Amino acid sequence: MSVARVTEIIAASPKSFDDAIHLGIARANKTLQNVKSAWIEDQKVDIEDGKITQYRVALKVTFVLKD
Repeated sequence: MSVARVTEIIAASPKSFDDAIHLGIARANKTLQNVKSAWIEDQKVDIEDGKITQYRVALKVTFVLKD
């Protein structure tokens, strides 16, 4: 039987939501082992002078614990 855990990752990118997602998953894989899935819980943007400066995503990342 496998046991999985879910952790939250918040990532940001000046380019796009897609880039922020990729950066968050890449960072999760540096620290966590056996990453299996993720879902986007929230998306936000930072705005300065009427322009988007950062795209932010909150990800829930699922990974399987080792025995």
